[in-house]
Amino acid sequence: MRFLYSVFIVLIILAMGSCRKDFGTVISSGNLEFSVDTLLLNRVFDQIGSSTKSFKVYNRSNEAITIPNIKLGRGDDSFYRLNVDGVPGKSFENIDILPNDSIYVFVEATVDFDKVTDNDFFYRDSVVFYSGIKEQNVKLEALVLDVNLIRPDRVQQADGSFTYETIIIGENTEGNLLGFKGTNLVGNTTFTNEKPYLIYGYVGVPENTTLTIEEGATLYFHNNSGIIVDKNASLKVNGTFDNHVLFEDDRLEPEYENSPGQWGTIWLREGSKNNTINYAIIKNNVIGLLVDDNVNANPTLSIKNTQIYNTSNYGLLGRKTNILGENLVIANSGQSTLACTMGGIYNFTHSTFANYWNAGFRQFPSVLINNHYTYYDDTNTEIVETHNLQTANFTNCIISGNQDLEFLLDKVEGADFNFNIKNSMIKFNTTNVNVLESPIYDFDNTSLYQNIILNGEPNFMDVSTNEYIIGEESDANGNADIDGALQVPVDILNVNRTVSPDIGAYQHIVFEEEENS
Repeated sequence: MRFLYSVFIVLIILAMGSCRKDFGTVISSGNLEFSVDTLLLNRVFDQIGSSTKSFKVYNRSNEAITIPNIKLGRGDDSFYRLNVDGVPGKSFENIDILPNDSIYVFVEATVDFDKVTDNDFFYRDSVVFYSGIKEQNVKLEALVLDVNLIRPDRVQQADGSFTYETIIIGENTEGNLLGFKGTNLVGNTTFTNEKPYLIYGYVGVPENTTLTIEEGATLYFHNNSGIIVDKNASLKVNGTFDNHVLFEDDRLEPEYENSPGQWGTIWLREGSKNNTINYAIIKNNVIGLLVDDNVNANPTLSIKNTQIYNTSNYGLLGRKTNILGENLVIANSGQSTLACTMGGIYNFTHSTFANYWNAGFRQFPSVLINNHYTYYDDTNTEIVETHNLQTANFTNCIISGNQDLEFLLDKVEGADFNFNIKNSMIKFNTTNVNVLESPIYDFDNTSLYQNIILNGEPNFMDVSTNEYIIGEESDANGNADIDGALQVPVDILNVNRTVSPDIGAYQHIVFEEEENS
């Protein structure tokens, strides 16, 4: 017992000693080294705190040194903030570095765009290291974006917490209101391309209104943010070939360029109508587009010349709805790139569905089609709701990915299951007897399938960078149905396809390596 007590006292003494500066230092001679010469904070939004960047300061000498002063070049008025070796501030004195050791300097910024004077919209400063003899610095640069900020109002409560403006979407079984933190637009609204939109929470398009998004507009979404289009409301995305509309997350650092799941979804709710999307890029969210129940004569969503990438769940999820798609590229989803569920009406022409997800296990194929909804009630009894699949037509489409089976028809009896696949390339490589013997996979049945290419080589340019243009060696070349091509006479890059049309969203090109071989 006495031995344990002695050990405990020694540990206390050592711990107390570790809190003291018990080593001698010399004043820095100004020969510090840095991990970077210039620290770039990439794109920073007006009046919104940036992400945190860092650099290292090295003492390459064999002596412990003291840096007399570290400060921001612009002083206390700088929009930058520092944290030096764990201490926040804008200026620091007598910072020690052990021999052949280093310290971290962390940098953040919150910039007022109106006070950025440089014509290139960069806000510049520097971290100055002064030894008393020599001055060194690391330059700081932040590209500042002026934005239209949309975020829900909040009210502080007596206990210090906040309540937020909410978009109500219904009630639960107990009569409690259900909703999302967000902001409802007032009346018909147009988002222009004059400056980007930064969205916190959801933007609601209320009943009997329309949100129009002009060509060239850019929308940045924070985590758990998106767009909700209500009953009898519409979304009109009017991109052009020269000016796409961009929907992406607000994490603009290069390492987040293709990072999925950074924001929520664009949700076209039950009863929304006449939604159109043309020449858009939607990337890095949980569900690219969620389109709910509205089976009528007109498509709930008409989507053309659009790319959806890097969704952590589904690329395009339809639930008992009506979707028309042309020149679509939907790729890299944690579940399916396209899920046509609970029946409905679906017509896709010259589209590419390619799932090369590599961020974890993927349960579902690239394209999933079913006519039911299965759930469990309070007694854990399985309930299967059936819904008529009125139509699921795929003409001149590529369905591919990095799994053996990328096309799944999930049919239950008791409801219609009507589909037709024409002049399409399908990745379907399975030895499962139950699947192979199912009549819905009889690829020789010309009432269901016409001119199908099974397990062909798409010869995509580069799936790792979401480049799904096909090359000269693609089995899709020249194999499209001409009537389908005349329906969509130019590809997603505006290349004519009325002569010798290729399957998919792109006419093939000769890759540089193919040209040089």
